[in-house]
Amino acid sequence: MLEQLLIFTRGGLILWTCKELGNALKGSPIDTLIRSCLLEERSGTASYNYDAPSASYTLKWTFHNDLGLVFVAVYQRILHLLYVDELLAMVKHEFSQIYDPKRVEYFDFDETFRQLRKEAEARAEELRKVKPVGKGVNDGRKLVMKKGSGFGGGNKKNKSEANEGGNGDDGKGRKLENGHSNGNHNAVVVEGNRGMGLANGKEKASSNNEAFDVTKLQKLKSKGGKKTSDTSVVSKGSNVDPKRKVTKKNRVWDDSPKDAKLDFTDHVEENGNENIEVVAADQGESMMDKEEIVSSDSEDEEDEEVSKGSKPDAKKKGWFSSMFQSIAGKANLEKADLEPALKALKDRFMTKNVAEEIAEKLCESVAASLEGKKLSSFTRISSTVQAAMEEALVRILTPRRSIDILRDVHAAKEQRKPYVVVFVGVNGVGKSTNLAKVAYWLLQHKVSVMMAACDTFRSGAVEQLRTHARRLQIPIFEKGYEKDPAVVAKEAIQEATRNGSDVVLVDTAGRMQDNEPLMRALSKLIYLNNPDLVLFVGEALVGNDAVDQLSKFNQKLGDLSTSPNPRLIDGILLTKFDTIDDKVGAALSMVYISGSPVMFVGCGQSYTDLKKLNVKAIVKTLLK
Repeated sequence: MLEQLLIFTRGGLILWTCKELGNALKGSPIDTLIRSCLLEERSGTASYNYDAPSASYTLKWTFHNDLGLVFVAVYQRILHLLYVDELLAMVKHEFSQIYDPKRVEYFDFDETFRQLRKEAEARAEELRKVKPVGKGVNDGRKLVMKKGSGFGGGNKKNKSEANEGGNGDDGKGRKLENGHSNGNHNAVVVEGNRGMGLANGKEKASSNNEAFDVTKLQKLKSKGGKKTSDTSVVSKGSNVDPKRKVTKKNRVWDDSPKDAKLDFTDHVEENGNENIEVVAADQGESMMDKEEIVSSDSEDEEDEEVSKGSKPDAKKKGWFSSMFQSIAGKANLEKADLEPALKALKDRFMTKNVAEEIAEKLCESVAASLEGKKLSSFTRISSTVQAAMEEALVRILTPRRSIDILRDVHAAKEQRKPYVVVFVGVNGVGKSTNLAKVAYWLLQHKVSVMMAACDTFRSGAVEQLRTHARRLQIPIFEKGYEKDPAVVAKEAIQEATRNGSDVVLVDTAGRMQDNEPLMRALSKLIYLNNPDLVLFVGEALVGNDAVDQLSKFNQKLGDLSTSPNPRLIDGILLTKFDTIDDKVGAALSMVYISGSPVMFVGCGQSYTDLKKLNVKAIVKTLLK
């Protein structure tokens, strides 16, 4: 049964709802649809599933882009209503006939909707009655094909069964594989007990082959044993003095200076404070506090690129028709008109390292927002698509909530508790290094910071963090290795509360998204300590793997948590951004798949090389 159908404008004004249905929806499925799909450029998908505490809904929608209207139908997910798509199309057509921008109420549409609903339900009922009959006929054809394909050898299903090498238990008959030991190259279907016998014979033959391989292996082993004994004699003879330890000496060149000490780390005992002050002074101001200026290229270059991309279409249509269309304007944009421009954009995104799945969804969403829209005069389709895509990219990459960490730190300070940030991510992405960069930036804003060494798994992780803490002159809480990271983080937060530290930066071990024991430990750490911010540290170098990493991290954190409302990833720290040139697509893939903003961008190896994400620069690079 249909739960609700409503019509509203893109501005959010509800024009009409079906009072006849009158069902009060549990939860807020419409608001969630707008927030999670329509505003996130996921409107290209066919439907959206919403789970309420006591009900599960499926929402389907369609747009009238020329009038700026949205039509949404809501029904129980378990029902699988077949007529919803057709009903939405009929409602869209009828309502567009009576729509007036000055009107707000449409009470006269109730009767029209009642008739449309009856028609749609009647058609769905007819289809339901016709479908089982057709299914029976198809099944009969399949049975005939199965029986008659024994000597024809043309049935693909039997070929696949033969290639799988079944054991012949079902008695209907199996095929022998091509190139079997008996020399047959044509598959033969055998029925009844004969098929079972041949199948068993095949199993025996395969077991004999395995036995032959084993004996062969034993012979090789025996031969190898003799050879090794001979070689052992030679080696014994060659070793003159087995007790003497051979050490490799460094090559000494004629003009080389004397060996110098290669340990350049600052030691606390030998004027460590002076060295640290010099290092801190040399680093300068963090790039987080500097505004990045984006150089705007001329529009002529963009026009040239667009014209290059649209040359084949111009040849097909002819110059006169294309000129007339640009002057007069196209009546309504259709999907076929948008496909060439969208395909060019998709290919461009993929060359910029955007995941293929994300590029395809974005193009589908832009197509859904432009389909049926009237093209204005002196406007090309390619430029219209590019403008719509640019608007969509800016909307996706712009954070929907405040990402001002300094304000949140001061708010936590007023409550007399430390602000806790947990850094998570896969192996080798630079969590510890970028944690030190964040600590340096916070120190510049007069915020007291403490590090928590909760990577108790990787050798050298505690020493690495200790070196950063010594250089930055900030305290570090550590318990060594092979300890429970959740307990270490809890004790670190308690220590920070006693000492009055403003921020606790928790370093965790790198883990792959498929490693369930380590993901369970991370989920426990987040559940036990309830941090203020969970930062996912990811490389800007990844392409399709960015989608897999973030989606599985969020999935595991949700599935393995014991809390009814599990904490997921709150923000993204993008590392190695200085190594990718114009391949900036990982930022878009990560934000799109998780819905979390990029809060920091690592762009170098010094403490100052941390900056904010420049949305305009990213969008411009993606569309360039």
